[in-house]
Amino acid sequence: MREWTKLWVGGLVVAATAGAMALTPDAMMCELLAKPGLVAITDPTPEFSWGFKDARPGDYQRAYQIQVASATAFFKTGQPDLWDSGKVDSRQSLGVAYAGKALPTDAEVCWRVRVWDSRGKEGPWSHVLAFKTAPATNADSALRYPLAQKHVKPVRVVTNAQGRVLVDFGRAAFGWVELVPPRDMRRGGPFTLHLGEKAKGDSVDVKPGGTIRYAKVNGALTSPNVYRVPLMADKRNTSGGKEGAAILLPPEFGVVMPFRYVEVEECPFPVTAETIRQIAVHYPFDLSAARFVSSDAVLDRVFEFCKYSIKATTFAGVYVDGDRERIPYEADAYINQLCHYCTDREFTLARYSHEYLMAHPTWPTEWKQHSVMMAWADWMYTGNTESLERVYDVLKAKKTLEFCARESDGLLVTGGPAAPMDSGLRDITDWPVGERDGFVFKPVNAVVNAFYCLNLRQMSEMAAALGKTADAEAYRAKYERTVKAFHALFFNAERGCYVDGEGAAHASLHANMLPLAFGLVPEAERGRVARFTVSRGMACSVYGAQYLLEALFEAGQDDTAIHLMTRDEPRGWVNMMKAGSTITLEAWDILYKPNLDWNHAWGAVPANILPRYVMGVRPLEAGFGKVLIRPQIGSLEAVEGYVPTVRGTVRVGVRQTPGVRYAVTVEVPVNTTARVELPWRGGMTLLMDGKAVAARVAGGRFVVDGVSSGRHTLSWQRGEEAACGSSFGGRVRKIVGCGWRSWVPFF
Repeated sequence: MREWTKLWVGGLVVAATAGAMALTPDAMMCELLAKPGLVAITDPTPEFSWGFKDARPGDYQRAYQIQVASATAFFKTGQPDLWDSGKVDSRQSLGVAYAGKALPTDAEVCWRVRVWDSRGKEGPWSHVLAFKTAPATNADSALRYPLAQKHVKPVRVVTNAQGRVLVDFGRAAFGWVELVPPRDMRRGGPFTLHLGEKAKGDSVDVKPGGTIRYAKVNGALTSPNVYRVPLMADKRNTSGGKEGAAILLPPEFGVVMPFRYVEVEECPFPVTAETIRQIAVHYPFDLSAARFVSSDAVLDRVFEFCKYSIKATTFAGVYVDGDRERIPYEADAYINQLCHYCTDREFTLARYSHEYLMAHPTWPTEWKQHSVMMAWADWMYTGNTESLERVYDVLKAKKTLEFCARESDGLLVTGGPAAPMDSGLRDITDWPVGERDGFVFKPVNAVVNAFYCLNLRQMSEMAAALGKTADAEAYRAKYERTVKAFHALFFNAERGCYVDGEGAAHASLHANMLPLAFGLVPEAERGRVARFTVSRGMACSVYGAQYLLEALFEAGQDDTAIHLMTRDEPRGWVNMMKAGSTITLEAWDILYKPNLDWNHAWGAVPANILPRYVMGVRPLEAGFGKVLIRPQIGSLEAVEGYVPTVRGTVRVGVRQTPGVRYAVTVEVPVNTTARVELPWRGGMTLLMDGKAVAARVAGGRFVVDGVSSGRHTLSWQRGEEAACGSSFGGRVRKIVGCGWRSWVPFF
């Protein structure tokens, strides 16, 4: 007799056969490619990874079997011609290396996998996934997909006061416009179109300012065929400059520009939603892979705004800084990388961009230090060390800047803002110049050395992952020495903050937010440094906001951080949206950077901050072997959503009445465990799935380790509330009344 289990999903009772559940591989990847058929694999021993579906709570993989064949017909007989791993007793589900016959070159290869669950029960075979091999499979390399195109229909077509037709595609995208004449068009004729990112009433703004894009295009139609409207190339973003070469799109894509609107001044046929379309170019991207919803509708809008920005700015097939230059920079790429990881289960573009920048470094001192951070993030989010192995020696020789460390205390001595660009040691602190909060440059400064301390810690961890024990120990020793020297030299005990550099009296936001974000501040001084950081406000650029928000959350200043993301002021994301942009800006406003563009991914910081800190989902072990779930929702009443990871989707839902009751429901993927942390309140009993659970208290939080896969609810509430049988029902109804979404699978 089957065991039937009732699940409450979206207000409906759904019956499921829990007893019949088998652990089934899903979300398969080859060389971190979920769509490996789109790109040829060069590695002679590619690595296979998979997630799971249909899992029982607490289940995990005990063994696996992989089969690889040159055709699916071999699977029907159970006799693959290339490799059969046999049953392998292992929980490994990431990066299992191929170990069969030499793969055929320039061919399609198929693979499948099955696993045994924690009870030793054999599950069904996965679906078959195919991948292509390159003409030569003699070396591993960073792979990437070809760019994709999407036809976008107008969301609004109106005739303005000038008698022209304004076409609004809803959001800006990089691409071009196509005219689709009706088949019964009797004769051709001239057309005049105005394309732009910015509108002015029901017209395209022809003088938008800065590097906000506008173009006027004239031409003529001679036949009723689909016609691609030609665009003029911008010399700067198709040739490069002193910073480096611009990234060129594949020739078949021609010239693209960012635009949302088309104003039709003249056209030989009536323009409707059916006769004009936008062709958007972007890297393959699943906008549904991540979601964030809260009791603050503005915060939700900010997330969606920033998430779309990450997709839209992938148009070049490598992370670039924006349309004005289209040049990759390390700091831009790092923010892009974190945001991309948090919004799609996609790792290849970040890896390709990172390795591109390893070979094509840019001029700022701190940007080179971001290469170490990108290598660390790549390893932690994928659990894969192949890229790290390729770049480790260069990281060590050139990116940590150890060669600039002085003997007396190990701190770095660098060149300041006036050093030659080609020296590689020209400090930047923040950009543009007016966003430095008055930072005073010194040869030994707090910003460069905060990044250096972080780099040393990350290098120690990465060296250990590669089995370089001596390097790991050496870097750990350097880190401990340098952190002590950092605090001794830069901390002003009387004022409770860090000064900008050796011999400086000035204390900027940057000199304080970075050590706070990177965990360099001694516990006894964290409160004072946090108060100073809060006092400076958003005295930094959209790039600097990455570290300001991290610092605030690390210091427990959740409400302050959330307020900065939702406030309606010139230095904020709401201001970007009110200006009319649908992609994040290069700077807070044109007031702060007169040549800004409207398509800069480094302005999309909330796309990683909200999943990593407000929802609290971060890897504790490489490849999410263990995941941290530490929601920091401040005074918000509720937060729900999901975050993609290499092992599968992590789901988090939080409800609270601050200080009275708190509940978090999580869903943890198979083959990982979680450390769940909740705000601590004295005298409260912590429950997990309705039963009291032992938890340690650390950093003002309940900490529950070893939370297994599946869905779990952890909660506490005041005794008198519990005695009255109170629940979150009334509070949830209030949220629903405020426009709460019903798509989330919890509660």
